[in-house]
Amino acid sequence: MALSELRGDEQGIILGQLWNPLEPRLAVYLSSANKELRLLLTPALRQQSWADHTAAAALCRKVGFPSCKELREAKVVHCFGKCLSAADLTTLGTLGSVLPALESLAICEFSVGVGAAGHDGVQWLAEGLVVGALPAVRFVFFNTVYMGDAGASAFAAALDQGALPQLEKLCLINTAIGDAALVALAPALRRRSALELNFRCNPLGDEGLAALVAPPLPAGALPPPTGGLKLKTLDLSHTKVSDAGCTALAAALHSGALPALEELMLDGIPASAVAKVAAACKARDTLLFASHLEEFGFESGSESDENEDEEGGD
Repeated sequence: MALSELRGDEQGIILGQLWNPLEPRLAVYLSSANKELRLLLTPALRQQSWADHTAAAALCRKVGFPSCKELREAKVVHCFGKCLSAADLTTLGTLGSVLPALESLAICEFSVGVGAAGHDGVQWLAEGLVVGALPAVRFVFFNTVYMGDAGASAFAAALDQGALPQLEKLCLINTAIGDAALVALAPALRRRSALELNFRCNPLGDEGLAALVAPPLPAGALPPPTGGLKLKTLDLSHTKVSDAGCTALAAALHSGALPALEELMLDGIPASAVAKVAAACKARDTLLFASHLEEFGFESGSESDENEDEEGGD
C-alpha cells in the first residue's frame, strides 16, 4: 500500500516510528523522498527534532559515550557520580525505546542532593518510558537516586505499560522508598516473574513488605492463582522491618507464597533476633541463609543436626 493511501494519522504514526533522536537522519531522508511524509515533517517538527537530537547527543557525552551511535549500540550504561539533571533523566527515559541492545542500566549518585538526580530522579526517568521501552534490560540499579511515592507510582505505571519486559534484577538502594512507595510499586512487581529485589537502606517497613509478599484480598475477590510470587532474592537489609513484618514474611514462606525464593537478607533491621530467625527457619531448607543464621549462633550442618544423624545411624 502506498503512503498516499494512508490517513494522515497513520502517516504520522509511521513518521513517529521512524524518528530516532539518536539517529534523526533516517526520518529526514525518507521524508525528502516522500511527499506525504515531507508535508508531515513541518519546520516546527524539524526544529523540535533537532532540539531532541542535541539533548540526546549532550547526554551521550555526559555519560561517557563519544557518539550517539555508541549509546545506541551499548549493552551497558553505568552512570556513577555524573550529577544527572532533571533534563538528563527525562531525555534518558525518552530514549528507552531506541536502545534495543541495552541490558544493564545503573545510576548512582555519591550523595543525596548531588545533582538533580538526588530529587525525583526516578520519576523523571520513569515518566519517559513508553510501551516496550528498554526491551532487553535485565538489570536496573539505582543508588541514592530519589524515588519516593511519586517515583514509585511512575515506575510501576511504566512496568504495567510494558516497559522493561525482560527485567530480572531491580536494585533500589537508598532511594527513599517508604511504605507508601512500596505499596504503590508492589502490584507491578508481583506481576513479574523470577525477580531479584534489593531494597537495602530504605525507610520501608512492615506495611510495604506485607503489600509485596502477602497483600490482603479485596472483599469478595477470588484467591490468587497458585504458584505464589516468583521472587528469587529479597534484600531488606537496613530497612525498618520489625517483628510484625518478619511474622508476615514467615507466614508467606510457610504458606508457599514465595516458592522461588533462594536468598533473603535481613541485616540491620529493628526486628528482634527471634523474629528474624523465625522468618529464616520457615524456609531453612531452601534459602541461602547460612551467613545470617550464623549471626544468631546457627550453622549449616550444625552440631545438633550431626548428632541427630549419628543417632539415626545407630
